[in-house]
Amino acid sequence: MKTREEKEKEIATLREELGKTGNALVVSFQGLTVEKDWELRRALREAQLNYRVVKNTLCRLAVEGTSLEPLKEHFIGMTAIAYSDKDPVRLAKILSNFAKDNAQLTFKAGIVEGRVIKIKDIDALARMPSKEELVSRLMFLLNSQAQRLATALNGVPRNLVVVINEIAKQKET
Repeated sequence: MKTREEKEKEIATLREELGKTGNALVVSFQGLTVEKDWELRRALREAQLNYRVVKNTLCRLAVEGTSLEPLKEHFIGMTAIAYSDKDPVRLAKILSNFAKDNAQLTFKAGIVEGRVIKIKDIDALARMPSKEELVSRLMFLLNSQAQRLATALNGVPRNLVVVINEIAKQKET
């Protein structure tokens, strides 16, 4: 059994980790085998995402005063929290894909960018393109207009040179 000091130290560590993030999904993993749990942990680690099985009482205390405080009431039963300070879409994709194959993993609640989301919205979030892909699409759209403008502006002098060359050829003959 942990001493009070050990529990306070764990709460402080949890508060520090969870205080840095605005994206978290609380899941239940009851009935999930150890092998499947390790598979999930490996997938999240490869994506540079965080996952912790937590003691409910300690986690309730740890989230007080953080952006994850609205999740407090969902720390009941076998609970784990997956979180990321950067990419909520990738987090939702990995967990949703894993949950499709493993019915034991169920969503309890979620927070994205500091806002509470409904459980049904987690699937919608998982279907969204990643942040990098959205930035790439935006840059393509912005760049394509600039390329069209550059092509149009270069066309006028190019056509002028072609016309002058044709006139010069006609005068030579």
